[in-house]
Amino acid sequence: MTALLHGIRVLDFGRYIAGPYCAALLAEYGADVIRIEKRDGSEDRFPAQVGGGVGALFLQMNRNKRSMTLDPASPKGREVVARLVRGADVVIANLPQATLLAMGLDYATLRGLREDIIFVTNTAYGPVGPLSGQVGFDGVGQAMSGAVYMTGQPGEPYRAAVNWVDFGTALHCAFGAMAALMERQRSGKGQMVTGALLATAVTLTNATLIEQAVAVPNRVATGNRGQTSGPMDIYATRDGQILVAVTGNPLFRRWAKLMGQTGPGGHAEGDPDWAGDPRFSDDDGRGRHGPLISARMARWCAERDCDEIVDLLGAAMIPSAPVLSPQQALDHPQVQALGLLQATDYPGLPLPAPVAAVPLWMTETAPVDRLRPPLLGEHTEQILAELGYGAADILALREQAVV
Repeated sequence: MTALLHGIRVLDFGRYIAGPYCAALLAEYGADVIRIEKRDGSEDRFPAQVGGGVGALFLQMNRNKRSMTLDPASPKGREVVARLVRGADVVIANLPQATLLAMGLDYATLRGLREDIIFVTNTAYGPVGPLSGQVGFDGVGQAMSGAVYMTGQPGEPYRAAVNWVDFGTALHCAFGAMAALMERQRSGKGQMVTGALLATAVTLTNATLIEQAVAVPNRVATGNRGQTSGPMDIYATRDGQILVAVTGNPLFRRWAKLMGQTGPGGHAEGDPDWAGDPRFSDDDGRGRHGPLISARMARWCAERDCDEIVDLLGAAMIPSAPVLSPQQALDHPQVQALGLLQATDYPGLPLPAPVAAVPLWMTETAPVDRLRPPLLGEHTEQILAELGYGAADILALREQAVV
């Protein structure tokens, strides 16, 4: 079966996550993605090294890609870029505007090389506004969207350890790239697709911002406890911790019934009528009285093991999950059953790396077979030859430190 994006060539000038993961998603469905790096390697090759001089982030971002090294800002490098762009369909570059101009990767220059090119870029703060010229990473979106303020405790905000803003931006940009390819197929026109970290973060926190704008509750952080439903918290168990998430009246009624049953942590003298008490009649009320509900759930959880709680709540159709360490996540039978983490070899690694596939299951469209991430510049000569450079030309480019 021909891959969905077979015949589509993507140039990946991205850095870290927002650009490279966008390109990785396209590579997963058959696009020929060429990762273009500095001659000594891009910065995102190295954080969290796991062996072979490569970092964990790079292994995730760059499966199914080819790699070439290039100095795009040099005169000869710009000639190489021009040849690359003329044969490409999509260019991805999450770089500052000044850098794009220096490399000849601004949209005006790219359109001059190929009129129907699709250019995908993103910035920290967006294309307009007083901060539009500044650079930033994932954390700036988290901080400025209200998400950091609402995480942790009052006066002690917490940044999420997972780069959800970067990944969310990559997902939006991949969606934009696919939409642009569909538009080009229909109209023949290319276009520029622009994402932004702050825009992603504001979008994902939008419900909180809507509530603030309309109802003005001026909420503050409450740790792990939810504010608009309950019980919604993380609770200590006999052998660990567990997250319980009850939202909506049907779930709360099932929870109330479970709390009224006998046995360890069952109905206690002095407990309110959970299902009938008007304080708990809707999610907002349960959120306002969250400490009382969480205290009840905490007593119930403290007398049970995580597995027992997951089984009991699962039987009652109440969402819950154990709080797992990274190693426990790797070992969990549900994670393993998904087959999502694919053993991926890379030279110098002590063992294959569990690199995630695209977390989708489609009945008609399959991803391509996994190829390991490339070594630095592994395909430079192959790609240059495809562009029409002869052996002597390639040698001269190496001697001139262009590639």
